[in-house]
Amino acid sequence: MNLLPLSPIMIEPLVRATLLEDLGRAGDLTTDAIVPVDLVATTVLTAREAGVVAGLAPATLAFRLVEPAIEVTTRCPDGGDVSPGQVIATIRGPARGILTAERTALNFLNHLSGIATATKSMVAAVRPHRARIVCTRKTMPGLRLVEKYAVRAGGGSNHRFGLDDAVLIKDNHVAIAGSIRAAVERARMGVGHLVKIEVEVDTLAQLDEALGLQVDAVLLDNMTLDDLRQAVAMVGDRAITEASGRITPATAASVAATGVDLISVGWLTHSAPVLDIGLDFQT
Repeated sequence: MNLLPLSPIMIEPLVRATLLEDLGRAGDLTTDAIVPVDLVATTVLTAREAGVVAGLAPATLAFRLVEPAIEVTTRCPDGGDVSPGQVIATIRGPARGILTAERTALNFLNHLSGIATATKSMVAAVRPHRARIVCTRKTMPGLRLVEKYAVRAGGGSNHRFGLDDAVLIKDNHVAIAGSIRAAVERARMGVGHLVKIEVEVDTLAQLDEALGLQVDAVLLDNMTLDDLRQAVAMVGDRAITEASGRITPATAASVAATGVDLISVGWLTHSAPVLDIGLDFQT
């Protein structure tokens, strides 16, 4: 897997804000009162269940922002599979800093590893078909950058990152414009030549209209399997086909078998369960 790392300069504002939210106005009252300032400890991040790791960069940064002397040694990188009891990383340094950063680090690691694990289940479900699993803009506020990274760590791909990536004409845009043609023509007049245009369609008749306008991609929304197969045949190689609409690991294989290029899954980022990872002190 060619998983490019998250840049520290891109994630530092997020991690710093999360730490400040936790530290409040007076810092870690419990740890500062109980733990000696000069105590050095060694801890391990351990998987409590099987899954895929993601989020080591923000987790590591959380420890180091609180206490630069903390050293993090990774044993299983992002994108790697872990089994119950497996050590993901070792953290050594001032115990106060480790305990103060613990919850922030685990929040990132558990949440993002959960997304990566869920994504891998979807990717496995569509093998050996050509369809790629992609996420959507249904992300938690402020977490889009890292959540979309977690999807990549699980073997998935990213849809647009925001409203400024590409044109995606949905049903409300069509309703306001009056027709798919009017919406596409207005979009073409309003964006640059490098911006791709995708149109959401609910019926084969709408698909036929969109194809006549030479759009780059079509989002086949909540179509039946029969309609998806017909849609793929109609499109041929004229546009990218994307299936969407409450697709789960149980239904993904049948959707992929219709021949679509992409399957977009919103729940990967907004509803995937966390992966249970804990921080254990070594004695």
